[in-house]
Amino acid sequence: QVQFVESGGGLVQSGGSLRLSCARSGSLFRALHLGWYRQAPGKERESVASITPGGTTNYADSVKGRFTISRDNGKNTVYLEMSGLKPEDTAVYYCNFARARDDFWGQGTQVTVSS
Repeated sequence: QVQFVESGGGLVQSGGSLRLSCARSGSLFRALHLGWYRQAPGKERESVASITPGGTTNYADSVKGRFTISRDNGKNTVYLEMSGLKPEDTAVYYCNFARARDDFWGQGTQVTVSS
């Protein structure tokens, strides 16, 4: 299985910004409908944003206007630009297919927002 590899997380103050990256090898990357997900402590994993092969995006209501998903097919990478971060955004962030498949979850990247 070709896994997704997330990076870019860290500790940031409330109101700050981070850019997450997710890379996946393979020649079919440009044809994939991809998504970012997050799982906060004690909560179920939830969808944050998704992007189609054509670049159409969709966001959870909780992040609309603050997060931006984008992709660079030349680099086989999908990004999540996060601004106006809030303590409730603290979670492990993952990428996967837009219809997530259990056998493709990577390690994720931790985002911690301090108040």
